[in-house]
Amino acid sequence: MGKKGKKEKKGKGAEKTAAKMEKKVSRRGKKEEEDLEALIAEFQSLDAKKTQVIESSCPPPSPRLNCSLSAHPEKDELILFGGEYFNGQKTYLYNDLYVYNIRKNTWTKVEIPNPPPRRCAHQAAVVPTAGGQLWVFGGEFASPNGEQFYHYKDLWVLHLATKTWEQIKASGGPSGRSGHRMVACKRQLIIFGGFHESARDYIYYNDVYAFNLDSFTWSKLAPSGIGPAPRSGCQMATTPEGSIIVYGGYSKQRIKKDVDKGTLHTDMFLLKTEGTGKAEDKWMWSRLNPSGVKPTPRSGFSVAMAPNNRSLLFGGVHDEEEEESIEGDFFNDIYFYDMGKNRWFPGQLKGPKSEKRKRRRGKQAEVEGTEGGEMEKQHPQGPVEIVKEVIAEDGTVMTIKQVISGPAEEKEKSQSEEEEEDGALGQQVEPCPRSNAMLAVKHGVLYVYGGMFEVGDRQFTLSDLYSIDLHKMEEWKVLVEMDPKAQEWLEESESDEEEDDTEGAEGGEEEEESSEEESEDEGGEEHHPSVQPDEKHEEYLSRTEQYWIKLARSNMGPDAKEKKVVKVAHAMAKTFYEDSV
Repeated sequence: MGKKGKKEKKGKGAEKTAAKMEKKVSRRGKKEEEDLEALIAEFQSLDAKKTQVIESSCPPPSPRLNCSLSAHPEKDELILFGGEYFNGQKTYLYNDLYVYNIRKNTWTKVEIPNPPPRRCAHQAAVVPTAGGQLWVFGGEFASPNGEQFYHYKDLWVLHLATKTWEQIKASGGPSGRSGHRMVACKRQLIIFGGFHESARDYIYYNDVYAFNLDSFTWSKLAPSGIGPAPRSGCQMATTPEGSIIVYGGYSKQRIKKDVDKGTLHTDMFLLKTEGTGKAEDKWMWSRLNPSGVKPTPRSGFSVAMAPNNRSLLFGGVHDEEEEESIEGDFFNDIYFYDMGKNRWFPGQLKGPKSEKRKRRRGKQAEVEGTEGGEMEKQHPQGPVEIVKEVIAEDGTVMTIKQVISGPAEEKEKSQSEEEEEDGALGQQVEPCPRSNAMLAVKHGVLYVYGGMFEVGDRQFTLSDLYSIDLHKMEEWKVLVEMDPKAQEWLEESESDEEEDDTEGAEGGEEEEESSEEESEDEGGEEHHPSVQPDEKHEEYLSRTEQYWIKLARSNMGPDAKEKKVVKVAHAMAKTFYEDSV
């Protein structure tokens, strides 16, 4: 058999394997999703009680991850929707909508009747139609303990002019997924990749779908050529010509029972069409080999479109996987990809002009004082690591590693280039290294909201907001500072290696109420022993301990260790007590 025949046979085999896995994941995930549908429906019934639009000034949104941040197509506003928050024991999901006024540096919460259900890891794209539209597809809802997932396959549009949500029901769209990517291109929404996960299985996708914004119809594309392997969390950007670029991403595969191997993708592809945005257009994949200084391998990076026909990549994390743990190096660097030149290059901060002039004068004086001696300047050949320490409110010392990419090769630098490098290293104000930040660009200014980083087993979810002018690249500006008081973590101690499996809150304003209702359902016919007036927490725990242990054991299963069951039971009792008083 020739090489071509072997490739075709191998391709068909891979397709069959993927189809079997998708069927297996779908079957196992269906039961989980049925369990979660009731909880989602309960939240939707609460949302249905809202009958009018309410706009209210508010402080910045609470810390959250995997929400969407989009620039309004006509106003100087940024739109934040959804997201999740994990505090060590509970997973909160959101479907609230916030608007950030760029000129006033203020936030407004906008409550609109019948919004999409709570979700995270969805995708949003803005189009300028009829005063602006925000399109939202997919994402996931997590169970209280963060171990079960419901993957959405619904499509919604927020009409920005009238402030109304509308669900678009059209057949033939992508299957339920999260971690996918979506861009608006030639009156179409193009969706690529993502993953679907159940308690025991998962599958990553590399399929491509198009939704026509004029006919409101879905079509599954069948591009020719060799395209990207299945992945999630990649970079996806549109070119002025209407082509689509895909870079990087993450996937994992099971190499043996209960052992998964993750892959950081660093390849790049071009999805091109000769048509004008119609279903019958022919699409083709081709591989790109860009020049320049490419981003170091990472996952959890964030992307946005930049001025001058460029896309940008910010932050992310590179995980070192050990047998028993994962240690991550987090980034806060910027890389630009020039679409016209097919070239990557790192974004270097130049620093304020006044500071550059001072440094230049100082450098000249230094040269004059060498009495003609030759000055040597050593340039780092690899990434430069800067270590910072931040102390949280509870006294936890967080050591943050910041990696600044060094030059690809040693070469002589002009005085202006040295000034730029000095400015980059001398900056004091900048976002701390992080992954999964939310990005938006408006009038050539990049806005970075939130994200997360980890210290040991502890996760820090951020809610700060930074901006930088991409035309000037002089300095970062802090619009909202990180609030240490918002860093809640409910583990008993840092030395405890066991994870808390406590059933948690599910997000939104009804957290306390829904938490109580859910625990009642899980406990069968028994009801929570109520808190007596003026009763202390210790007294309540001693009186009700056996009830909470029984409830915890029923949730965790018969194989759970007794020590862990008791720990979870105490945490559940404490939460219920605090909610009650």
